[in-house]
Amino acid sequence: RVMTAPLKGAVRATAGAVTLTFTTVDVTTVPFDHALPGPEHGTPDNWSDTFERRDLDHGEGTPGVRTGAGRHVAWMRVTVPVDPDDQLLHRCWLAYMSDDMPAGAVRLAHPPLQVEGERFVASLDHTIWFHRPLRADQWHLYDFSCHGYTGGRGLAIGHVFSADGTHVATVAQEVLFRNARERKDAPR
Repeated sequence: RVMTAPLKGAVRATAGAVTLTFTTVDVTTVPFDHALPGPEHGTPDNWSDTFERRDLDHGEGTPGVRTGAGRHVAWMRVTVPVDPDDQLLHRCWLAYMSDDMPAGAVRLAHPPLQVEGERFVASLDHTIWFHRPLRADQWHLYDFSCHGYTGGRGLAIGHVFSADGTHVATVAQEVLFRNARERKDAPR
């Protein structure tokens, strides 16, 4: 299924979904980093009252377990009631919660800005592959790193794991991250 949202004759957004599944061997090649502490050791960083987020120190974890720079790791879970059997809603929550993490990974890999705080950040795209069923109302580890940054754009790849280490989703997002442009009408 493909959905397109036109805006004044131009395509504003396109979303696609493939929902075919087959019975096969279950193989996971992306490891859960068991050296990371649980959510009770994270720093609260909630920007919504609908979910909890606990950031982990960027130096924690096993060195080399993720490729790329700017590793950004947090535990998250939904705090509002969610029907346990509604996988579509659980996946929607994961999509919502995961949108902020890639920008953090790109920010951590970005060279220092000329003036701290003067930056422009925007999500250019957000792709998610759901590998296994999940419960967004239970703790999940969101583990992201930046795989490249050039021309004001960074690519972050992330893996989402349930608390028992099951790899439930992979996320890729291109992030626009640069110094804020000078306004032409700004005083000099």
